[in-house]
Amino acid sequence: MNSTTWGLITGLVVGLAAAFGGFGAFLVVLLFGLLGLLAGRALDGKLDLSQLVGRDR
Repeated sequence: MNSTTWGLITGLVVGLAAAFGGFGAFLVVLLFGLLGLLAGRALDGKLDLSQLVGRDR
């Protein structure tokens, strides 16, 4: 498994541990999963953060 997959899994597990149950918990897990996915993609080098801050090369 690559860093993107591990980041997504880690984010989902932390989200489940942080808030277990209800629709609010679903949103928290979704947020943590998204953050884990973005962190993993950044570690894999598949996310160009310069596009997010407006820097062109």
